[in-house]
Amino acid sequence: MVERIFYFWYMENLKEQIAARLENAFSNRGFAESSVSELKTAAKVSLRTLYRYFPSKQSMVIGALDHRHKRYLKFSDEGVPPQGPEAIVHLFRRLSAWMEEFASGGCLASNAFSAYPDSNDIRDAVTRNRTAMMGIIEERSGRPDLTKELYVLFEGLATVWPLLESEASEATEKAVLKLMSACEDK
Repeated sequence: MVERIFYFWYMENLKEQIAARLENAFSNRGFAESSVSELKTAAKVSLRTLYRYFPSKQSMVIGALDHRHKRYLKFSDEGVPPQGPEAIVHLFRRLSAWMEEFASGGCLASNAFSAYPDSNDIRDAVTRNRTAMMGIIEERSGRPDLTKELYVLFEGLATVWPLLESEASEATEKAVLKLMSACEDK
C-alpha cells in the first residue's frame, strides 16, 4: 500500500517537474522555436516519458501554462493585504515584480495564444487561467462592478511590460487608484 502511494506521488511529482522545465523552455525559447526534441532535452526525460505525460506539443504548452499559472498565483499571494484598494494595488505590484523577474519577454499565455491561434485546447487553457484571474481581481478589489475594468488594466500591464517596464507599472497603479476612487465617489 505504501509503495503504491509513493508511486502515485512520484509520478505526479515527475509530471510537475516536467511541466516546470517545459515552462522554462517555452519562456526562454518561445513556442515556434522549441522542437519536441529540444523540449525532451529541456525536460530531462526520455521522449517516451515526455509523451506519457504530454502526448502532443500542444499538451506540453498547456502543461507549461498551467504550471506557470499556479506559480504566479502563489507568487501573487505573498504579503497580500485585506480586500480593497490596497489588495488590488498589491496584485498589480506583484504582477510588475513577476514580469521583471520571470517574464521579460511578455506574458507566456498571450505568447502561446498568438503562437497557436487555431488551437481550441490552448484557447481553453488560457481562458480558464484568465477567468480564474478575474475571480481573484474581483475578490481582492471587493468591487464586482469593476472586475472587467481592473482586469483590462491587469492584462494591459502584462502586455506593455516588455516595452515600458516600470513606467507601465507606475501608470497602471495610478489608473487603478483613480478608477477605484472615482467609483467610490458615486
